[in-house]
Amino acid sequence: MNIIDKINEKQLNPEIPEFRVGDTVKVDVKIVEGKRSRIQAYEGIVVKKHGGSVNETFTVRKMSSGIGVERTFPVHSPKIDKITVVRKGKVRRAKLNFLKDMKGTYRIKERGQK
Repeated sequence: MNIIDKINEKQLNPEIPEFRVGDTVKVDVKIVEGKRSRIQAYEGIVVKKHGGSVNETFTVRKMSSGIGVERTFPVHSPKIDKITVVRKGKVRRAKLNFLKDMKGTYRIKERGQK
């Protein structure tokens, strides 16, 4: 194991749960406003996962006042307080880019059910 791998291993967050594309997750993000800091929840569907190890990111899409909003988070960022899996979705694609073009609501089947 070389030096870079050792440094990367120290920066990995072991408290991240296992989640996939199609799952509905709630991401608690630490936000600093001046001297105060607070935690803001961001809940939506995981549209894509990208990268691996320390560089791994995931994109969450939610509907806010009828407008689709996407936000990309680094998985092992210190700004992420915790990630909670709300629902496990069953999808057949690695990236759900087709959700951007859909109007109205969409339904993703739950994993474990038929």
